[in-house]
Amino acid sequence: MITTKLIDGTGKLNFAKVDEEGAIHTIEHAHPPLVEDNDVLPYRMRFNNNGDSDMRVDGSTTSVDFCVDASQDFDIFIKTIFVEIGDGGSPALNKFGALSALTNGVAWLYFGQVGGEYELHEGIKTNKEFIRIGIDTHGIGTGVDAYLADVSGGGSEKSYLPIIDLGEMYGLRYGVRLRKNSTDRLIFRVQDDLTALSTFDAIAYGIRI
Repeated sequence: MITTKLIDGTGKLNFAKVDEEGAIHTIEHAHPPLVEDNDVLPYRMRFNNNGDSDMRVDGSTTSVDFCVDASQDFDIFIKTIFVEIGDGGSPALNKFGALSALTNGVAWLYFGQVGGEYELHEGIKTNKEFIRIGIDTHGIGTGVDAYLADVSGGGSEKSYLPIIDLGEMYGLRYGVRLRKNSTDRLIFRVQDDLTALSTFDAIAYGIRI
């Protein structure tokens, strides 16, 4: 038998401990490993196209991408995406807002500098589909008003508010990483005419390090 010891690299000579069942004791931190001089800070960014976050565009002829891009200076981990699809008229789960179900849908993509474009959803065509990927969406209302929030203060506008939890969905504890000084990005690609909606936007939340 050869006796070995695992020690840290800090010079403090802390040893790894093995218990009676042969397991090495570890501590799981609530954040990614830190670079010594960097602080972990909250991160928030709207999906945007050259600074414009209003996703009510006509992408039926030429698709329009709304992105959250990597930073030049920090790693970003996107954990949660909040979406709002607002419309007057009669929104329903089998529509998109109050529009008929879309022909091509809103594609959801990850673009990595190394691997290129990676499809997360080929095209979300209805409010119901958005809620299905928004697995953290709060259940409100019943019947035809299920998941529908009245945001108008007594007027006609109502909204679906899907909440996408990337950590829960994909088992990525800190969410999707956008590596610093890269072309990594998350994308919602509008492939239909959505100009008749009252509201359509998305906000990403996470941490930067």
